[in-house]
Amino acid sequence: MRPPTRLTRAGGALLLAATLSACLSSYLGPAPSESSSAAPPSSPGPGPSSPTGSTAAGTVTIRNFLFQPANLTVGPGAVVTVTNADTVEHTLTAQDRSFDTGPITPGGTATFEAPTQPGAYSYLCTLHHFMRGILTVA
Repeated sequence: MRPPTRLTRAGGALLLAATLSACLSSYLGPAPSESSSAAPPSSPGPGPSSPTGSTAAGTVTIRNFLFQPANLTVGPGAVVTVTNADTVEHTLTAQDRSFDTGPITPGGTATFEAPTQPGAYSYLCTLHHFMRGILTVA
């Protein structure tokens, strides 16, 4: 009787994929801290992410392991909608935990209320730490 090579190959491939994923995550590491303390851009971004009043809402789409846009400006207390257009779960979580969507399944949507205190808030995906952005409340 032959040993089950197909199962052994599949297990080996899975182990290799997990190891590569862990190495890539370790290699990429967290984004440089300078970007999280950088001043916001002088001109607002295009589309619905630009504030139009004190409660200007915002939208972030997660696609290909990126927050789009990565830098978003909203009004104090604005509702921010996050859509996961990726194939795996993600979160959008403030580094100081002042806002957090919790896990968003592929194709899912979550909302959170922006802080009421103006400032720049660094955020990340707690499942994929290399995914980072800045929410500016103005």
